[in-house]
Amino acid sequence: MKEFFANMDGTQQFYWYIAIGASVIFIIQTIMTFVGADADTGVDADFDGNLDGGDSPFQLFSLRNLINFLLGFGWAGVSLYNVIESNVLLAIVAFLVGVLFIAFFFFIMRALLKLSEDNSFKIEDTIGKTADVYLSIPAAKKGKGKVFISVRGSTHELSAITNSVDEIKNGSLVKVVGIEGDILIVTPLTL
Repeated sequence: MKEFFANMDGTQQFYWYIAIGASVIFIIQTIMTFVGADADTGVDADFDGNLDGGDSPFQLFSLRNLINFLLGFGWAGVSLYNVIESNVLLAIVAFLVGVLFIAFFFFIMRALLKLSEDNSFKIEDTIGKTADVYLSIPAAKKGKGKVFISVRGSTHELSAITNSVDEIKNGSLVKVVGIEGDILIVTPLTL
């Protein structure tokens, strides 16, 4: 390894050291991400504070972005060292490639976050939806019945009451008009 670096000048060694160091750390980060030990998010400090910087999925100044920048910077410097003769121009090009690596990571993260979807059930999402009565609902809030309702592609069995003067029989369609606690307030649909 010493012979490999012995024939290089200082600038070329600089780019190689950055490229190799950033690559090793990048590989470690990648392995840690796949085994669930991602060290870049959720800093746990001794005091009661959240150092994540809010709900932002992408933080410009983070260890991961520093490594992404150094990865692009180092390998661009190594690859273009014999192509670009001016050290200043080489540094500028390597810097721009490092910035492009950060931008590329940003766009990948944004695309991945679009794939994640919040499918958690919130009872508020039932308002305005149509439900199918399967256990009769007594009139004038004198008792509870049961309905099946579909929210975000999943069906839920929920308790329901009505302000209607008539009992709503099973098999009827109702519309959710409100919520009292975890009980739906429904009204019969007229066809």
